[in-house]
Amino acid sequence: MKSLVIIITALLLGIPLAASAQWRPPAESTRCPSKWGAGDERGSGNHMKNPETILRGARLIKTGEVIELGHVLGPGMPFFGTRTMNLITKRTHMNAGANKRGSNEEIMMGEFGQIGTQFDGFAHQTHGDSMYNCFKQDDISTRSGFNKLGIEKAGTFFARGVMLDVAAYKGVAMLGDTYEITVADLEGAMARQRINIQAGDIILIHTGWGQLYGKDNARYVKSCPGVGTAAAEWLAKLDPLLVGSDNWPVEVSPNPDKELSLPVHQIFLVVHGVHILENMKLDELASKKVYEFAFTMQPLKMYGASGSTVAPAAIR
Repeated sequence: MKSLVIIITALLLGIPLAASAQWRPPAESTRCPSKWGAGDERGSGNHMKNPETILRGARLIKTGEVIELGHVLGPGMPFFGTRTMNLITKRTHMNAGANKRGSNEEIMMGEFGQIGTQFDGFAHQTHGDSMYNCFKQDDISTRSGFNKLGIEKAGTFFARGVMLDVAAYKGVAMLGDTYEITVADLEGAMARQRINIQAGDIILIHTGWGQLYGKDNARYVKSCPGVGTAAAEWLAKLDPLLVGSDNWPVEVSPNPDKELSLPVHQIFLVVHGVHILENMKLDELASKKVYEFAFTMQPLKMYGASGSTVAPAAIR
């Protein structure tokens, strides 16, 4: 009854209702098997099997300019929760011989699936015990990695990339701390940039939040603007190869619905089988107003990992 009163009051006052407040994870019977087939582990990555996906991206290369979209891994980057990275320089030895060849290596310890500019695999998120295509965590989880849905199954990504500059569309350098990007915002950015989206495209969303990366890490990880559940469902229906943003979860955080914890992760990864790419460096694309480009990236081939640190690039 209380909820009904709130809804009626909002309608009478002309207050828009938050679409995200209505979302809850769908039943397995409505999302499984995946549209890519029972037992499929690649989800949206299956677009890479279509040669036109690659060729559409290649045709956008005109000048040969490469714009890096990944941040440098280092001690100054923001860490979420207990995630860490440590690099220890390891001087091996001075080799015998007249040329005095010395060599150096490094020992690395950290969560290399979920730090820096990172690519989320399907083993990263669940709804209860259920993952993408209804694989069950208890069935596929082992001490040495996931025997299904591991990041090594993702493959190489090369396709047409599209950046939607929502911050510019809203007339600001950076969206507000908890601004929820709506379908209208995405459509408005597309209209402003005179750009369309096709199945198999890479969709990147510029919020401006990346300006804080490595400069005000406490604010960067405390909250962020990003897509809400309605916008995420709308994006998923466009059938993208992956969706990325210049914030840490792609989605708005905290979610306007206080009962939800990062639901867009579930929408993309669990429900629709669409990979997401976080902590992207999109400032150069935005400043140069580069909205369409060839996108290239390959996750690390870590057997059974839930994600991968990556170094994506735009080529035009």
